[in-house]
Amino acid sequence: MKTILLDTLVDTLKLIPFLFLTYLLMEFIEHRMGEKSEESIRKAGRFGPLIGGLLGLVPQCGFSASAASLYSGGLISAGTLLAVFLSTSDEMLPIFISKQIGFSAIIHVLLIKLVIAVIFGFAADIVIKIIRGGNSERQIKSICEEGNCNCEEHGIFRSALHHTLNIGAFILVITFILNTAVYFIGEDSLGRLFVDAPVAGCAVASLVGLIPNCAASVVITELYLNGIIGAGALISGLLTGCGIGLLVLFRTNRHSVKGNLAFLLALYAVGFVMGNIADLIGIII
Repeated sequence: MKTILLDTLVDTLKLIPFLFLTYLLMEFIEHRMGEKSEESIRKAGRFGPLIGGLLGLVPQCGFSASAASLYSGGLISAGTLLAVFLSTSDEMLPIFISKQIGFSAIIHVLLIKLVIAVIFGFAADIVIKIIRGGNSERQIKSICEEGNCNCEEHGIFRSALHHTLNIGAFILVITFILNTAVYFIGEDSLGRLFVDAPVAGCAVASLVGLIPNCAASVVITELYLNGIIGAGALISGLLTGCGIGLLVLFRTNRHSVKGNLAFLLALYAVGFVMGNIADLIGIII
């Protein structure tokens, strides 16, 4: 139990700086910048899927958490968020490096994830724009509507801290529950899912990747390195493994549950389809 608590605290504390800076930026934009500045942010955001895909490659799930908050606040597009989620690798890169996997193999995996993330990110923005009749921009939403933080009275720093602690506490509780579940279930048991259903490897890998916990990417990467799953299943699991991002999205974007579920289904579909395509064309990593 001490190990579980320590891991939970470490996982949560690593996210706090990202969350605080994110909410500080959102508070500044909301209370200090005018409509013209907000419009400039939106225009710059047209290249969001490319920027989001690149940022997601950094081995730190804090970017996916920040992106979820920025999307909930209306500052980035759905395609940008999808690109971040798809490119996020969580623990894959550190494990590859620690196992002394070849540099070319690492670059290969990262490039595959980046290309898929950027393509589907831009595609999502285009589809949403068509569905909404040319207007795909979300209005910048007041993050104080549900937070009861009295930001006008206390200032943006205290307000940002309030929102950070609020979301941080939620993440702490859920991460503790997930860490406890993984501890008692065991990573070996998760790994046996692939052995018991080898034909459906990509489907299982995509499902495991959706678990908002670093254990998901650890299991998938280790199984690949041990030769239990192939490149297709690896790609499937790494595409859906967006760390804590989905958890933050469901917490901060509570006014659009259907939209959140759409993100979850889109992640799963992309992971499943692209993993099977990788197996079909014989991609070797």
